[in-house]
Amino acid sequence: MQVRSRLHTATHLLQQAMRNILGNDVHQAGSDITAERTRFDFTFPRKLTPEEIKKVEDEVNSIVAKDLPVQKAVMPKAEAEKTGALYYFREKYPDMVNVYYVGKTIEDAYSKEFCGGPHVTHTGEIGHFRILKEEAVGAGTRRIRATIDNA
Repeated sequence: MQVRSRLHTATHLLQQAMRNILGNDVHQAGSDITAERTRFDFTFPRKLTPEEIKKVEDEVNSIVAKDLPVQKAVMPKAEAEKTGALYYFREKYPDMVNVYYVGKTIEDAYSKEFCGGPHVTHTGEIGHFRILKEEAVGAGTRRIRATIDNA
């Protein structure tokens, strides 16, 4: 399994864990994934506490440990929006979109997002997730750099 696929799926889990812990005002503002790390930019008005960072890491790793399936559904954009799948509000999407979700069904999925990137087939492939750094990148925008240990 390629590291980029593992990190890409981990980034989906990171966003959902942050929303669960910090609130639904957390929205992705960009990301960049290399073979070594993921960089996730998000909206949030303040620095995360060490306790919040630990909770986010722990939640991501608990979903990894559950070895949930990662699945794709192709559906009309309007139907995908009704599922509650997250997406960039400023981007234009085609009439048919890919929704990747982590869980047995799209209805009870841990996370679900419009996405066209590479993914693992189940969360157990990801490996141990670690947040390396959290910092400001602009007014109201923060950045997390994270990695995964080799599985």
